[in-house]
Amino acid sequence: MIIYSSNALQFREAVETNQITLDIEQAYIQKMGKRPIQGERMAWNNSMQFMERVIRNSEIPDDCGILIEYNIPSTSKRIDFIIAGKDIHEQDNFVIIELKQWDSAKATEKEDVVVAFIRRRNRETPHPSYQAWSYRQYLTDMNEAIQNNDLKGHSCAYLHNYHEPKTYDPLKNEVYSSIIKEAPLFYADDTKELQKFLYKHVGKGNGVNLLYLIENGKIRPSKKLIDHINGLFKGNPDFIMLDEQKVAYETIMSLTKDLTSKRTIIVKGGPGTGKSVISMNALGGILSKKKNVKFIAPNAAFRTVMVDTLAKQQVRDKTRTRVLFAGSGQFYDCESNFYDVLVVDEAHRLKGKGAYQYKGVNQIEDIIKASKLNVFFIDDNQRIRPDDIGSVEEIKRIAALHKSEIYEIELTSQFRCAGADGYLNWVNDALQIKETANFNGWDKSTFEFQLFDSPHELLKQIKEKENNGMKSRMLAGFAWTWTKEDEGNRNGEIDDVIIEEHDFSMPWNGRAISTTWAVHPDGIDQIGCIHTSQGLEFDYVGVIIGNDLKFDPKTMTLYADYDEYKDTVGKKGLKKDPAKLTQLVKNIYKVLLSRGMKGCYVYCRDKNLHNYLLERIQLTNS
Repeated sequence: MIIYSSNALQFREAVETNQITLDIEQAYIQKMGKRPIQGERMAWNNSMQFMERVIRNSEIPDDCGILIEYNIPSTSKRIDFIIAGKDIHEQDNFVIIELKQWDSAKATEKEDVVVAFIRRRNRETPHPSYQAWSYRQYLTDMNEAIQNNDLKGHSCAYLHNYHEPKTYDPLKNEVYSSIIKEAPLFYADDTKELQKFLYKHVGKGNGVNLLYLIENGKIRPSKKLIDHINGLFKGNPDFIMLDEQKVAYETIMSLTKDLTSKRTIIVKGGPGTGKSVISMNALGGILSKKKNVKFIAPNAAFRTVMVDTLAKQQVRDKTRTRVLFAGSGQFYDCESNFYDVLVVDEAHRLKGKGAYQYKGVNQIEDIIKASKLNVFFIDDNQRIRPDDIGSVEEIKRIAALHKSEIYEIELTSQFRCAGADGYLNWVNDALQIKETANFNGWDKSTFEFQLFDSPHELLKQIKEKENNGMKSRMLAGFAWTWTKEDEGNRNGEIDDVIIEEHDFSMPWNGRAISTTWAVHPDGIDQIGCIHTSQGLEFDYVGVIIGNDLKFDPKTMTLYADYDEYKDTVGKKGLKKDPAKLTQLVKNIYKVLLSRGMKGCYVYCRDKNLHNYLLERIQLTNS
């Protein structure tokens, strides 16, 4: 979506008559349906004055096209400034200019990340050249008109208030040299160089028609992006499909061939059945067919780890891959059938009206409406909060409303927990989730389960596994409060998980690494929660079951303790519904207990629960 567009002449006249900010604001209100914040208005008023002088002095033709605040399709990102036109060779070009009002910055050790004063405090943010490059890469990868019309993209960053320090310039630190080559960096004293840069690429004008191409180009993956993503899948052992996973994948791919009618595929499977392996392969397979596809996951940590696993920690690869991933809350105002295919993993975590920052009514309906084919990977027993509305029944109901033909696939084979189907059956039975779990034991030599009397011993075992090269993490139920960030707890500085009777304490996973905790080096010294581990897997997990789940020896039942369960959102409205609360808390622990591929170690704070589980595990050895 273009917020404001004009030719170069109209832009210069609007700035000269002090109308540009008003023009952009009126266009913003019309297109976005809301008023811009004061900071945006001030930025337009300031930055456009500098851009007008650059364009005027560069002597580029009046018929170059100008875009301001271009809303990148299917994202919430907006590009500050685009100028389009022909170069001396009659090549159609567009130049993305990332505008910054910074007058200082600091370098970091993180690739393409700097620290700048933003919204009244110092924040980590992408390097300006990286931002400009990433926007250009997205348009080149995903805009069909740019691909088909041989429209070539360029990018740069312009910091019009920034003067290069005489001794050391943090923004030109060696760690940023490669990205600056991709998108040159211009400062307050570099306006002549910027003018030459623009004239080189659009100096022959005739660019207004190019605005139409950019605005109306269909969202389709380019061949280069397809080849790039396929290259990431090849030889990646994390995404090899086995047995029924392959059958499920091929079923999805066969239904992708015909998109003339709306279809809904529901893939059902418990923990460890390989839903995420299939969903990720489906993304790659559908992309290779040049379909407009997006991978949706409600959990940000899950999305981040999937991108990291695919791109193997390469920052630029992650950027190109990340454009194919999305949260579940952004489709509420998407036009019908905008996407060919939407692949939804962890669909049991989809939300309804009133969920945090969600502006729609029902995320399942948003997704079905927005796509010709939608694929939901789901486990009805992994809903963990009252606002989790994702269920097979609800998907079927909404699919029927939209006349979407329903296909169901069920996964039964266990590929996590060393293939120990019996262990997962035992967990279901022991947590009293399924009475007919048909538990009959499992091979203890392939999957290790152990109860510990001390959380210290539990932590010691997990750290030993990690030190021996096995991906291991500590997990816990939400039985301890979480000190807020504004109270000095940004990255696990405060030990919130405290077990007084054992003089044990550890911090929750830090907010600064909440989406990468599962793969971050600091993660081993922090305890993960359900929101940073659901959908992921480790070699070994150490699970602390807090006082939020207890066992009553008189009734022989498990129950959730409302006061001990500290997730205020997770227990909202459930004080008088103990059965529902207990079900959700049991689901949480089922998820945590099924994150390990080779083993699971457990400490129970409630002694009755410890004894109950000990008796249950002893029965498996008899």
